[in-house]
Amino acid sequence: MTQELLLQPPLTSFSARMQQQIQFILELDKLKHVMRRSMLLDQSRTENDAEHSWHLCMLAIVFAELAGPDVNIARVIRMLLIHDIVEIDAGDTFIYEESPHAANQNMRENLAAQRIFGLLPDDLRDELWNLWREFEEKNTPDAKFAASLDRIQPLFLNYFNQGGTWARYGVSSAQVKDKQRFIADASQPLWEMVETLIADAVERGMLKT
Repeated sequence: MTQELLLQPPLTSFSARMQQQIQFILELDKLKHVMRRSMLLDQSRTENDAEHSWHLCMLAIVFAELAGPDVNIARVIRMLLIHDIVEIDAGDTFIYEESPHAANQNMRENLAAQRIFGLLPDDLRDELWNLWREFEEKNTPDAKFAASLDRIQPLFLNYFNQGGTWARYGVSSAQVKDKQRFIADASQPLWEMVETLIADAVERGMLKT
């Protein structure tokens, strides 16, 4: 459908670069249909990837003061906007899932990144690909802070949903801490907040020990 739109006038009168940009933008609409495991706070349905990405960007703005001095929040927001685009092809993988599907997640996401970012002109393709790889590798202050927010947002939804996916899938506090522990390197205040919420979730019976 996207390709057919780009072949029709007046789009064919646009530059090749603009046609590529439009094709990429249209492709992103599919992210609204990629559903996650986390429930909305009203528990009416699960959130989708586009909603998740927007919510993370708001976390970045609100919690910017808790980032280290070497963190560039504008770059963090750019990472958060693109970090899940690959799930258009690869699908969402539940963080606590152990299955063949989860085991080949990296391969599926790399193939997806090549195809989806490859819709863009070369300079934009390389820019977004490199930013996505930086987020995935979590080796820079910006990537560590962005990835921390990516862990904290579903934690909020689970905690304020009386356990949410933790309770539904029998997740333990040890599992949650294991996935969240790297946050301490990105922001000590955020890590202390996470530890407090996990401990309280265990005390309230929302999370297994």
